[in-house]
Amino acid sequence: MSTEAVKWAMDDAPMLRTEKGKPDTTARHVLQALAEHAHKDGSNAHPSLLRIQYRTGYDRRTVQRAERRLEDAGLISADGSVRGCTRWRLHLEKRRPASDWAALEAEEEAERTAAAERKRKSRAKRVTHSNDVTVTHSDSVTEPDVTHPEYDRHAFEVRDVTHSASGRHALNATRTIKEPSVEPPGARAGVGTYSDPPREAALTAPIDDDGFELTDAMRRWALQTFGPGLDLDYETQQFISHHRAQGDRRRSWPDEWQKWIRRSAQWATQRAQRPPAAGCDVVPFRDRQQQSSDDMFDRALTRARARMQQKESS
Repeated sequence: MSTEAVKWAMDDAPMLRTEKGKPDTTARHVLQALAEHAHKDGSNAHPSLLRIQYRTGYDRRTVQRAERRLEDAGLISADGSVRGCTRWRLHLEKRRPASDWAALEAEEEAERTAAAERKRKSRAKRVTHSNDVTVTHSDSVTEPDVTHPEYDRHAFEVRDVTHSASGRHALNATRTIKEPSVEPPGARAGVGTYSDPPREAALTAPIDDDGFELTDAMRRWALQTFGPGLDLDYETQQFISHHRAQGDRRRSWPDEWQKWIRRSAQWATQRAQRPPAAGCDVVPFRDRQQQSSDDMFDRALTRARARMQQKESS
């Protein structure tokens, strides 16, 4: 095998084109197979058709048609025969034009530009349109006795006040109005706690839109298949939460639920069959959660009692 002939067949040989203008990859593959059996100058390439079929995976007629196209293009020429096989000479002097590489670069740059444009349009669709934004006029916001936007001072309330030194009335004495801020009802309710927003205000996922629910038929299937050892309500809530968070859609939610139950049952069986570690007792996951919560409560209660005793002693 000649490295020069193989490199020529892979990179430097002119690329043949099909009738539709596409690269003739079949002829290119056959040319590379011939180059693997050629000498350094491209001569004495005489692999059998069977060898080329084995190398390329093409049938006999496809290989013969590809050789004919290469010969018509002047890339190869018949130079006798060896043991009944045609001996080919590869014309290494024929070179691929540099414009082929420039055309590929131009196509790649055009594809990048098109991809960037598609990405820009996709982002633009997610931006709120100006017509959908509610604009509140300043006249409908400013109330009496409130700082007016045209002035850099407080709006003062007019009062009739008796002056202590002159014994006269200080008419139109000003007093800055200071009132406690008013928060909307429930703004600070439950400080330090977190509550989920109502489902009506949250965006629904496909599993919610499709109305998935656990039916009696599904319960009977799970009971008959896996027995009463599986907590169907817990697994179903896990299933709904998972797909609600993912936001994906399935063709058949009951079938997807059955896959989830089968997988959960398999994991439960594997956990039950797993031997416990030496000197360790196996504690169910929910019991560990409850135990952790109880420990946290006991520690908090102990700290509170210690603080109370410290205050009483002081």
